[in-house]
Amino acid sequence: MKQFILFSSLLLSMAGTAKADELAGFFVEPMLTWERGRGDVNFPSPINSQETELDGFGVGARIGGHVWETIFLGLDARYSIPTFKSEGLNQDVDAKAWNVGPMVGAQMPFLIGLRGWASMIVAGEVDPEMSNNVNQKFKSGLGFRLGAGFNIAFVSLNIEYQKIKYDKTEIEDVGVFTVGSTSDDIELDNDSMILSVSFPLAI
Repeated sequence: MKQFILFSSLLLSMAGTAKADELAGFFVEPMLTWERGRGDVNFPSPINSQETELDGFGVGARIGGHVWETIFLGLDARYSIPTFKSEGLNQDVDAKAWNVGPMVGAQMPFLIGLRGWASMIVAGEVDPEMSNNVNQKFKSGLGFRLGAGFNIAFVSLNIEYQKIKYDKTEIEDVGVFTVGSTSDDIELDNDSMILSVSFPLAI
């Protein structure tokens, strides 16, 4: 939470100190994504941690404004429908995932050029479908995303590194755990590489 406050304060400070003639206007940037993620579900002792995979397609959007022409800031939101795999949990199922957070980036002031950005993820979930009497939802996702892209006119080709830790797990049905409970002792750590194509559009 402290990191979120500091990050948000930085964004507001940048926007607040910009003069009117330095503001280049608002933008929206829809995107199509493909994610390849690897991680672990960490159980309390004596249960061993289980390796996981989270791979699949999704959509997203960045919305915000430009400052000083080369700086952009705003909100970054993602939704995906990846496959969640864990041999230890005997799961290979479809899942629904989302995350959201503020972001700041920089780009060359031309229609063709490099771009880079950083996002702080302040909320997120991964909800795998039930399989083999295992049904859980990973909640309270916190983390970050770093990305770079190459912009050609109104299309940007991008690559990103994403790291999220889900601190809470809602247990609907799994082994000896209480059905309908939420546990702070079961966590999902996930690192992903994301390829995307996005479409920066001025509003």
